[in-house]
Order: sequence, then C-alpha cells, then structure tokens
Amino acid sequence: MTDQTTEEEHRARMKELKRKQDAEARSKTIQRGIVIVNDGDGKGKSTAAFGTAIRAVGHGQRVGIVQFIKGTWKTGEGEFFKRFPEIDHQTSGEGFTWNTQDRTRDIAAARRGFDIARDMVEASRGDDPKYSLVILDEINIVLAHDYLPVEEVVDLVKNKPDALSIVLTGRGAKAELIEAADTVTRMENVKHAYDGGIRAQKGVDF
Repeated sequence: MTDQTTEEEHRARMKELKRKQDAEARSKTIQRGIVIVNDGDGKGKSTAAFGTAIRAVGHGQRVGIVQFIKGTWKTGEGEFFKRFPEIDHQTSGEGFTWNTQDRTRDIAAARRGFDIARDMVEASRGDDPKYSLVILDEINIVLAHDYLPVEEVVDLVKNKPDALSIVLTGRGAKAELIEAADTVTRMENVKHAYDGGIRAQKGVDF
C-alpha cells in the first residue's frame, strides 16, 4: 500500500464522516437555553461550570454565579470573576457544613443564596434579559443535606426563561433534578492527589 493510497483512503473516510456529522447537525432544530447538572465524586464539577462561564463571556454574554456552601474564603475563581464586569458573583454560605456544625445557619445561608439565584433567573426574562447563563455552584450538596426543598429548585429550572441556560454543580445530585436537566455529566473519581496525602493546591483546587 502506497502513501498515496493511504491518503486517499483517509480522505474518503473523513469525507464520509463529515457527511454524517453535517446531517446529524442539521437534524437538531431546537434553539433554547439548557439545564446542565455536573455531578459525581470526581474533581472538575465547578471547574467545568466556570469554564462555561468563560465561554459565555467570550461571546459577549452576561453570567450570574451563586456559590453555595463555600462561604467567604478566598478562591482563585472569586478573584478571577472580579476582573470581568460581565460576571456577577455572589457567595452564600459560611464554609463547609462540618465547619459550621449549625444546621439552622446552613439552611438560612442556602435560602439567601437561592433567593439571589431566583432573582438572577427572573432578571433574565423579557425583551432585555440580564443573563444568558446562571451557575448554581454546589447547590447539589445543599439539596443532598435537605437545606432546600428539591421541588423549588426543579420548579426554578423547569420554568426558567427559554433562552437562559443554568448549570448546577455538586456531588449527590437528586434524581428529580437529573430528570429535569437536559445534560448531566457525572465526574468519576479514578484517583485523587488528596487521597495520597497531598494538600489541596492553590490555583488547582481552590
């Protein structure tokens, strides 16, 4: 087999692949915002959501972000968001639940965050929507601890403005939320540095 034959065979395969891909793309006719859930025990749920925020800003869109649970401690993403007027970033929480050890305070913090999130969603209605993307970071943990009724969150995403996309992150996503979502990704923890005794790294983990 000559190099020329190999090149022609490759070109023919790629041409057929392109034909199939183009046909599949043409078959997708629905145009609307989507609901994304990033779930699982593996690293990358919030990171993926914030990457989506960067992508949206790159297209000139505005983004609203509410971080639940994590509280007021300094994170790389929080400092990054300050550099972009297109991103409205709010935190709601007093740290991880094993630090606060106060269920009443945790529930109150979750409610404050959800009220902010609901306002962001409502501000995205009408002829001049404020946001194209809203991210509810770690809300799955809030729901896993029953700090908010899952029905309220499901109702929010089901009745969102048509053009708005919403990303919800955190391990332990409720079945009802997974059912309501358009896209669900479950990060699998194959191996993690922390389990090997390595401390969380600034710029990588927070």
